[in-house]
Amino acid sequence: MPAAPVDQPEHRSGPLLDHLARRMRIRSESVLTPLGLRPRHLVALTVLRDAGGISQRDLAGTLQLDGTNVVGLLNDLEAAGLVERRRSAEDRRRHVVELTEHGATRLNEAECALAVAEDDVLGALEAGERETLYTLLRRASAGAAGSCAQAVADGADACGEAATDEVDSAGNC
Repeated sequence: MPAAPVDQPEHRSGPLLDHLARRMRIRSESVLTPLGLRPRHLVALTVLRDAGGISQRDLAGTLQLDGTNVVGLLNDLEAAGLVERRRSAEDRRRHVVELTEHGATRLNEAECALAVAEDDVLGALEAGERETLYTLLRRASAGAAGSCAQAVADGADACGEAATDEVDSAGNC
């Protein structure tokens, strides 16, 4: 038996969210690549900034990644001088991961670049509408326990409309 027709099919949000997410992902990758970053790097850097020092194991849990994948991710970030791993003073078996000063600067540059990308994708919305959208998306994502979406959302709106090369010495856009 065929499913009953859905009322007002033009009001389905899923396809629109998918379209905007795809546009945002493509635009985000284009502004992160010159910084030597990928979206997964940005998520990890944001978590590290917000958490301060965190164990490698806890980082894996927060990112919902296998330990092996976290090691590869941290190898990339450490090679670029963005994070530092060191043995825990309390438990020598644990590694604590921290954002370096260079990592904090690069994260700020990435957030500024992403603000420009977001302006490109959401430019048709007025400031108040964008704030409403952000609030609604944040509320909707709150139910997705354990996802990395919140980490990205928390760090993605810090820089207003400035471009990557417009970061001052204090780290402001």
